[in-house]
Formats: sequence, structure tokens, C-alpha cells
Amino acid sequence: MFGVRRLALVGACVAVVVLSACSSTSVNRAPVEDRGSSAGKPVAAADPRTQVAKQPPGFENAGKAGYYTVKPGDTLMRIGLETGQGHKDIARWNALDNPDKIEVGQVLRVVPPVVDTVAVAKPVTSASTTTTTLPAAGAASSPASAPAKTASSPAAAPAPSTPAPAAAASGEDELAWIWPGNGPVVAGFDEVKNKGLDIGGSAGDPVLAAGEGKVVYAGAGLRGYGNLIILKHNNTYLTAYAHNQTLLVKEDQTVKKGQKIAEMGSSDADRVKLHFEVRRQGKPVDPAKYLPAR
Repeated sequence: MFGVRRLALVGACVAVVVLSACSSTSVNRAPVEDRGSSAGKPVAAADPRTQVAKQPPGFENAGKAGYYTVKPGDTLMRIGLETGQGHKDIARWNALDNPDKIEVGQVLRVVPPVVDTVAVAKPVTSASTTTTTLPAAGAASSPASAPAKTASSPAAAPAPSTPAPAAAASGEDELAWIWPGNGPVVAGFDEVKNKGLDIGGSAGDPVLAAGEGKVVYAGAGLRGYGNLIILKHNNTYLTAYAHNQTLLVKEDQTVKKGQKIAEMGSSDADRVKLHFEVRRQGKPVDPAKYLPAR
């Protein structure tokens, strides 16, 4: 009897141990790893160090002489005024499809491109050949027996021509300015506040070209200048005529000194006046130093 009870107790203990082992295995089993679709997994962010930043057009020329970096608020007309060039020329030099669309940081060429010409030497096609006829034995020497050339020698190559001295880049000595308006000066030149002279008058008074030149701008696209005309006189000088009532010339037109190009007005100004600027290589200078004394 005692043996039967002992066997039953041992069996119960074995059952408890087995159940405990099964329970422990179920609780502590390793999590299932989904090796299928990764649709639910977050995508790792791209390393910014491996991304190439988009550069504005012409960035490789930034800081070079003859190039201009576009600043906020710039227009092609203003850049032309600041650099002493026509806005159409700048658009052509930079192959701009739409001159009205330029971006901050873009680098533009503001001087004419230089076209390199390479001189190619022509090869010599034949060498000079000279044969000498010897006089017969005992024959007297005479001028007729002088060596005769059977092939003419090529003409001597001309000496390289000395390049003509370059013309004066500015041509400023040839300029003789006149006053663009007959009224009094109501505001003088100030490099910061007033980049030219303000000349008073009445609406409709004639505005005259201060010198012979080409119209590189005629319009109202430059803020603060109203109806504006810009003349290019040479590679050094521009003159600007602002706040006009009426413009009488068009772009690309050539005008003579003293020609009436506009009528005085008050466009984009607080009174009737002519704002007159002289730009030397794009930098505003005091017009009074170039105009004759009154």
C-alpha cells in the first residue's frame, strides 16, 4: 500500500515538472522576425553629405573680372546701368532665353567675350631650285655666261607687321558734353543719396542728349527712375535721363549731341525734374565735372 502511494506521488511530481517546462518554453520563445515585405519599415534618411547642392548658373565664374553676381532686387536693366553696359548686350553675351528671369546668385558676363584668333602658317610647297651652266672650255667669260636660274625663287616672306596700337579704350578725350536741360540745378550729386544732378523745369521742357551715343534703354522698367533713357557713348561712359514725361527715341537708335530725346516730366518723382547721371564704367560720377560751366 505504501509503495502505491509513493509511485503516485512521484508521478505527480514528474507531471508538474513537465508542465512547468512547457509553460516556460511558451513564455520565453524568441520573437518572430518578418523577413518578407519591407513596406512597413521606415526608410533611412539620405545623408546630406552625399547630396550635391544645385548651383546657380555661371557659379564657376563668381569673383572673376568681367562677371557680375546677381543680388536680390536686381534686374538686367539695373545690372546694365551698374556695369556700364546695355541690357540687350548682357542678355546676348549670356545666351539668356528670357532676360526677365535671372536668379539671385547667378553669375553673368558683363564684358564682351574675347574671340581668340589663331594664325595658321601655310606650308611651303616648293623649295627654290637654281642650276648653273658652266662655260665651254676656252670660252671667254662674259656676262652672258653668268649662272642662269631655271626656276624663280619665291618672293621673300614679308616681315611680320607690327600690330597697330590699340585705340584708346575709353575715348573720353573725344567727348564734349552739353547740358541736357536748361533749368536750374535743384539737387547736386551725392554718391549715396543722389547719384546725379536734378535739373528743374516745366513739364514738356526738352531733354537733350549730352553727347552722341546709342540708346541702350528706353522704358520704365527701373524702379525709382520713371520713364528713363540710357545712352551709351563709348566703352567708358553712359548717361541716364530719368523722370521724363515722354520718350522720343527707341532702343538701338543712334542720337546726336544736342538732339531732343525726351520731354521733362515727373514720372516716379515728387516734382517735375530731370535726373541726369553720368556713369564711368558703371560707377556714378559727378556730372558737374564733365559739363561746361554756365
